[in-house]
Amino acid sequence: MMQTNMQSSKLARLIILSLLGALSLLLFFINFPLPLLPSYLKIDFSDVPAIMASLIFSPLAGVIVVAIKNVLYLAIGGGEIVGVTANFLAGVLLVLPIGILYHKFKNVKSIVSGLITGTIIMAIGLSVFNYFVLLPAYGLMMGWGEMTHSVKLSTIFVGIIPFNIVKGIIVGALFVPIFIKMRRWIEQQQAKFV
Repeated sequence: MMQTNMQSSKLARLIILSLLGALSLLLFFINFPLPLLPSYLKIDFSDVPAIMASLIFSPLAGVIVVAIKNVLYLAIGGGEIVGVTANFLAGVLLVLPIGILYHKFKNVKSIVSGLITGTIIMAIGLSVFNYFVLLPAYGLMMGWGEMTHSVKLSTIFVGIIPFNIVKGIIVGALFVPIFIKMRRWIEQQQAKFV
């Protein structure tokens, strides 16, 4: 009997993570560029379901939702591997700190601290990743050849860093009120899956 309950709990968890991943993909299509930044950098709210998963289950569950969204996006032919890799990394760098801090302290302050920490880590991590991997890969894909040090740095300081900071602020401004409204429900879900 106990094994059956554990199996149905694992199945329910898998179904919820899959649904959150699909919802994340849908939210990924609702996006908009920011004025004064490159138009290929677009704000979307697809990390919100991943943050929810990281709060209900674990930080790793949030990463799984980010992965599901990006695999589905690739499967439907929505993007190329370089952009999808960047999106996956951005989601992981944002969601993990939120989930880790929330599970340590379980309060609104930990959500806000996680959002701030995740935004900073995402901005720095993506800057480094863009400098060494993504921008050179885009340069090769587009036939631009080798990007110079100054072009990479200006792209990072004028586009990547401001974009990721603004993205973190916007996602945070949306998520904190959602969390406050849904806190009791989230805690009820946590109790079900312990």
